[in-house]
Amino acid sequence: MQLPTTFEHLVAQANQLDLYKKLVLQLNKDFLLANINLDFHEEILPSSLKLLLHETVYKLIHEKFTDYLNLLYIVDVPEKQVKTLDGSDIIKLAEDVSFLILKREWQKVWFRNQYK
Repeated sequence: MQLPTTFEHLVAQANQLDLYKKLVLQLNKDFLLANINLDFHEEILPSSLKLLLHETVYKLIHEKFTDYLNLLYIVDVPEKQVKTLDGSDIIKLAEDVSFLILKREWQKVWFRNQYK
């Protein structure tokens, strides 16, 4: 599996394999497990998904850091990848972490689809 390098590439892969809705459902499932009150509609536009996820991650980093760490644990974002990010700009950090979350969720959906 070749992991996407950009948000647009990730969405294109998900749409091409008809797995975008499953990606959104996986996000909803993990956010629910992390006790974060965020529920994406299945038909959400990719641009809205990106914006809402970025906004939520920013708020978690800024206001509820423990919940942020819990989310990363539940989604299973590799700690090594998070540590390589530049934390000096919280807005950029939230954007990068949002993409890491989406990439990990995409892996889960892709593997589940491949080996069902």
